[in-house]
Amino acid sequence: QGNMTRVKINELKPLKPRFEVPDVLIAEPPTDLDFSLPGVEHVYGIPEHADDLKLKTTDGGDPYRLYNLDVFQYELYNPMALYGSIPVMLAHNTQRTMGIFWLNAAETWVDISSNTTGKNPQTDVRWISESGIIDVFIMLGPKPSDVFSQYASLTGTQSFPPLASLGYHQCRWNYNDQEDVKSVDQGFDQHDIPYDFIWLDIEHADGKRYFTWDPHKFPQPKEMLQGLMDKKRKMVAIVDPHIRVDSGYKIHNEITSKDFYVKNKDGRNYEGWCWPGNSGYPDFTKPEMRAWWASMFAYDQYEGSMENLFTWNDMNEPSVFNGPEVTMHKDALHGKWEHRDIHNIYGLYVQMATAEGQTRRSGGVERPFVLTRAFFAGSQRYGAVWTGDNAAEWDHLKISIPMCLSLGLVGVSFCGADVGGFFKNPSTELLVRWYQTGAYQPFFRAHAHLDTTRREPWLFGPENTALIREVIRQRYALLPYWYQLLYQAHKTGMPVMRPLWVDYPKDTIRLTHASYSFLFFFFFYFQVWYDVHTFQKHNGAQNLYIPVTLSSIPVFQRGGSIIPRKDRVRRSSTCMENDPYTLYVALSPKKFAEGELYIDDGHSFNYDTKKEFIHRSLTFANNALTSKYLFSPVEYCNIGKIMSCITAEMTSMSRFVWHANLLMISRTGKETPVDFEFDTSMSVLTLRKPGMNAGADWTLLLQ
Repeated sequence: QGNMTRVKINELKPLKPRFEVPDVLIAEPPTDLDFSLPGVEHVYGIPEHADDLKLKTTDGGDPYRLYNLDVFQYELYNPMALYGSIPVMLAHNTQRTMGIFWLNAAETWVDISSNTTGKNPQTDVRWISESGIIDVFIMLGPKPSDVFSQYASLTGTQSFPPLASLGYHQCRWNYNDQEDVKSVDQGFDQHDIPYDFIWLDIEHADGKRYFTWDPHKFPQPKEMLQGLMDKKRKMVAIVDPHIRVDSGYKIHNEITSKDFYVKNKDGRNYEGWCWPGNSGYPDFTKPEMRAWWASMFAYDQYEGSMENLFTWNDMNEPSVFNGPEVTMHKDALHGKWEHRDIHNIYGLYVQMATAEGQTRRSGGVERPFVLTRAFFAGSQRYGAVWTGDNAAEWDHLKISIPMCLSLGLVGVSFCGADVGGFFKNPSTELLVRWYQTGAYQPFFRAHAHLDTTRREPWLFGPENTALIREVIRQRYALLPYWYQLLYQAHKTGMPVMRPLWVDYPKDTIRLTHASYSFLFFFFFYFQVWYDVHTFQKHNGAQNLYIPVTLSSIPVFQRGGSIIPRKDRVRRSSTCMENDPYTLYVALSPKKFAEGELYIDDGHSFNYDTKKEFIHRSLTFANNALTSKYLFSPVEYCNIGKIMSCITAEMTSMSRFVWHANLLMISRTGKETPVDFEFDTSMSVLTLRKPGMNAGADWTLLLQ
């Protein structure tokens, strides 16, 4: 179909007796297929691995392993399996980009052999899965955006998250009780630091019985949630898929009565050891089980829950403390399927059912927010992913960038890493730098282990508190842009955080620096770039050495782009919903710029079901900034946003802008003069309160 080919080989024959190989049991023969990629030196994808973005050859070493596992303090630069598995590989050279989607949820290994000598490089890839059939999609591109679109047509695009979930999240294992939550919430106000979500880990539940609250530590959960709601803030509580075996626990009793637990091979309920002790594991492969699980998020079922309570699915690889490799036995049964056949998709089904529950509790009106640790191809449809239990070490900070880039290439745009590191205690410098990195990753959450010292942003002295406050405020100022990028990912499959070669596919030097993204790099190519803090101009085609202090973050806007912001930062994103937008217009060498502005209510499905949104095309050309609709306009009375406008880099116009008139021309042709300021030293033109409605056509003319 189009530039995509499917190869499916289904051999209906009984499995031969199993035989042992090191560390695994496999069926003979395994499912495997080889691919040769002539002309290809660079391959990417197959997350999750704590490794460089560009996949290495595995000649003489271990293959990359795809097998969802609860890994304790994982190793870096290692092909070992981690928490999630997406069997998708992208191959790229300056002529074309293509992809391979190996649709198999069993344990899988990927061997890579590259010959980069001579004029005709080639990469050979072997896929080997323990069980299942050969079912593979070859996505022929030829452009990176084509591959993203082709893959999205198979597995779906990134879910469109609520705007608030793009703000800052404060988490640790565990906030002790309601008073602790209240104190932390007040601390953010006292130190003028915005945030949107505070999180509760496993200790909040009564004996780690999920869907409950500890009656001593959290006796009035609705009172706690209402206090957050009064400040337009939200909470996330953890709900894991291991269920305490307890005859007094409603959730366990209902799963037992409905026969929804995974089974042993002898037909009894499979039980393993996890946080609550002896636990059963719901069979999320059953649609009936997923529907029942979703129903448990209804307000009359999940006692103490409110509309500002969202969910975190952890330990869903699934984690079984006394199981092989801390996971479920491969001969456990999901109906007629062995666990070995579906292992890597289990976590996806948990997140799917949870997201459905959040949606159903609102009657299908409100968008869900669900974070998952385990994932598979298609998990992007149900929420966010994080990189798991990292450590407070500089190398773990560094590896978070290629890990998120890799996830973005295979559809998971809403990703991030635990700011500060989950294990161990970070130095103050490391913590500040991690905030400065995390603020420019899609999912922005600080998290820490139970045994670490407290890390609220104001506990490291006034100077460091100011640095952390500043970068969180930068995040909030850019929320309109983050939201727009997630909308584009939702509509097109284009990753939010992406390596340079995605936007410059024909440039060989960008392949050398493949792990740099549009949010993290210091190489300027054939363009004009502007420091977003100072508006200083940097010409392209150069390596630039920029002095960096602990208070500076090198972030640049590309000449030729228009980026929307909200520069009035308040205590949460919802508190900012009626504030004006600011457009930052950075001109190209040809004095041209373009961008978009997307606005909706930030939380419901009305953008889709009722087409209630504003989506504008913004263009600066011929001394005029123009706003036009990208889609047929609809009546959207709740959004009549007024914008201010900052236009950066007007050097070529300085000789007459200084004496110029600025007119705002409405759709009806009415002309209104606009006041402005012009900084001759930086050639920056600033317009304040020009009275431009975000949902209307208008032109701002420089005469």
